Amino acid sequence: MANKYYPTIGLEIHAELKTNTKMFCACKNDPDEEKPNLNICPVCMAHPGALPVINKKAVENVIKVGLALGGEIADFSEFDRKNYFYPDIPKGYQISQYKFPIVSGGHLADFDITRVHLEEDTANNKHDRGDFSLIDFNRAGVPLMELVTEPHSFDNAEDTAKGAVKFAKEFQLVLWYLNVSEANMEKGEMRVEANVSISTDPKKLGTKVEVKNLNSFRSAERAIKYEIDRMIELMEEGKGSEIVQETRGWDEAKQKTFSQRKKEGSADYRYFPDPDLPKLKLHEAFDLEKMKKELPELPEAKREKYRKSGIKEEDVEVIINNKDWSDWLERVKEILKSEERLKLALNFIITDFGGLIKKHGKIKLPNEKSFSELVIMFSERQISSRAAKDILEMIVMKDESPMKIATEKNLLQSSDEGALKEIAQRIIDANPKVAADYKGGKENALMSLVGQIMKETKGSANPSLAKDILINMLK
Repeated sequence: MANKYYPTIGLEIHAELKTNTKMFCACKNDPDEEKPNLNICPVCMAHPGALPVINKKAVENVIKVGLALGGEIADFSEFDRKNYFYPDIPKGYQISQYKFPIVSGGHLADFDITRVHLEEDTANNKHDRGDFSLIDFNRAGVPLMELVTEPHSFDNAEDTAKGAVKFAKEFQLVLWYLNVSEANMEKGEMRVEANVSISTDPKKLGTKVEVKNLNSFRSAERAIKYEIDRMIELMEEGKGSEIVQETRGWDEAKQKTFSQRKKEGSADYRYFPDPDLPKLKLHEAFDLEKMKKELPELPEAKREKYRKSGIKEEDVEVIINNKDWSDWLERVKEILKSEERLKLALNFIITDFGGLIKKHGKIKLPNEKSFSELVIMFSERQISSRAAKDILEMIVMKDESPMKIATEKNLLQSSDEGALKEIAQRIIDANPKVAADYKGGKENALMSLVGQIMKETKGSANPSLAKDILINMLK
């Protein structure tokens, strides 16, 4: 390669907000509705004379996101009309925000954030009917939040793609923890668009290309890397003029981007303030300090807390990336009140409960009180590791007291030192050669004797205690 190329990427992420109703009307906001054109009314269908009304909950959700990202919440904000003609825009314009977004600035996962604004979603085009298309307007008017990042430079195509996906995943987590969006990419509730350019001068930006149709993190990573490599190849071949400002789609089947249309600029949309909607004085309408104090613990703060507890990095990520598990673990932690027991709890839930999911499919987390009782019993050596695994499966399937189960099924470990000494003596007398091997320095011989004690007690003996008794008796 003759030149060093510097890739730069900016992200635009749309996320549908979790509200009961749509952005400007009382229609149900239901992403799971399968019957087409059910949740519609004169407002979201743009009938003449129908007037929009702002959904306050949607505005509140965007403010929460802004506070979580460390952005500045606007005092004054307004909605604008973004004019363009497309079949899925019934009004011939989209209600969005231009000069006065709700959130400005902020930072997340190496990216600085330009703005977060609120708009309405479009209808859903259906192109699966052969030679014609249909439109489902259930999605038209659903509250849609758009986040725009500042351009961020990386060293190469692979780092750029991975960095972009890292940001998108972290933003999805933030949305989950704030409970403002389901952000399910497969359902189109979160959509990633990437603005990509390359330059031979790290202080200058190249021609920007927007890549759309990124409906999974894997697709986003592959599309971004492909597009950067495509640009570099054109530059190397002396065809840099063929890199034009345009919108390109991602073809999942061919694993390549393709040209869709020339990229519009803001002037093409002829933005102007929507005359049917009031101006927003957000500092008066919302108690921002109270909202900030009431924010939940966010993913990065949780990571840091778990790291300080000495929990393995890979275990931390498993928990952080599953909000239900994370919330559940916080309740377990309150009961256990011990960092060591918390580590045991993590091992049980990640390894053993994870194994149960593979065995049974989708199952509920165990009741936190029953699970905590199980962890305490194991930590106090009342039950063996094998018994703990078996009891965990039982309390997942039917919530019962682990102590009750252990008692009824004779799974409690015996810690009766006197009784174990008698059994140990019999085992030593019956196995003089094994005992002699241990005394001669063969450590494995000891475990053979422990195994025989466990067999004779049908697994009820505390193995650690049995081992200590044998060591003392064979000195």
